[in-house]
Amino acid sequence: MKKLFILVVVASVWVALVVFIFEAIQNDADTSWVQKKYLDIQYASESRSEYLDIYYPNEGTGPFPVIVVIHGGAFKFGDKQDAMLNPMLEGLKKGYAVVSINYRLSGEAKWPAQINDVKAAIKFIRANAQNLEFQEDKIAVWGGLAGGNLAALAGTSGDTKALEDPNLGHNGVSAKVQAVVDYFGPMNFLTMDDQWKVLGVKGQQHDDANSYESKLTGQKITETPRLVETSNPISYIDGNEPPFFIQCGTNDKTALPLKIKEFADILQQKSKNEVTFEYIKESGHGDQAFETKDNLDKIFAFLDRHLK
Repeated sequence: MKKLFILVVVASVWVALVVFIFEAIQNDADTSWVQKKYLDIQYASESRSEYLDIYYPNEGTGPFPVIVVIHGGAFKFGDKQDAMLNPMLEGLKKGYAVVSINYRLSGEAKWPAQINDVKAAIKFIRANAQNLEFQEDKIAVWGGLAGGNLAALAGTSGDTKALEDPNLGHNGVSAKVQAVVDYFGPMNFLTMDDQWKVLGVKGQQHDDANSYESKLTGQKITETPRLVETSNPISYIDGNEPPFFIQCGTNDKTALPLKIKEFADILQQKSKNEVTFEYIKESGHGDQAFETKDNLDKIFAFLDRHLK
């Protein structure tokens, strides 16, 4: 009976996650109040997915520090104008330019196309910083869900050439960022099911051939461990990481808090820069607790410390 209860809970969690993702991708962010914005700017030419939107503060003059927003959606869904963008747009009121990017999803291209695109977008932003009124040495990435994984990976991998595609342009321009905000990004796909096993749950969700992670790589993740390892931000930690701000909910049954905490612990041990890790108590995978004024104030205070 206990195992049946756990299975029901797990099923409920996955239903809640799907509802959350689809609500987020079906609703657009409110950008009506932003006076200056440029939409659908091409940053690479491999795909129609390689476009970004730029939003500028209503007050002040550039050059501005930049927040690059990486949307979530299990690597399969999502768009740069989704409602997930709303909390990041608060940065406009604090003197940041906000750039929201699209990238190739798993239905179009397999890994590592997604991180290739993220790095290409960062390089495009840096290469065109003067014309766009950006500070080229003040770039942060901020992502949630799958976007959190990509943001963390952009932070730890820096200029790792194996994660760049020279066909996407701006070769010789750095893809390094100066700060990372990671909202509950899933870590270490190959070990995510370990926590399910602790609960006594069989029929592993992430190792399955139809999981979002397996769809990302093109086959079961257990059959391509070396490729999957390249998606793990932990793999690239060498002590030279930019400052990190990491948050997840204690009730997150998707990204799995222990895996995120493991990532933060390793960063704190090895990085010479600030690493802030916080649990949001009794919160799940990306609920409204992450978007409160008090929470956003903490995040922007972190960004101010490192970008201003």
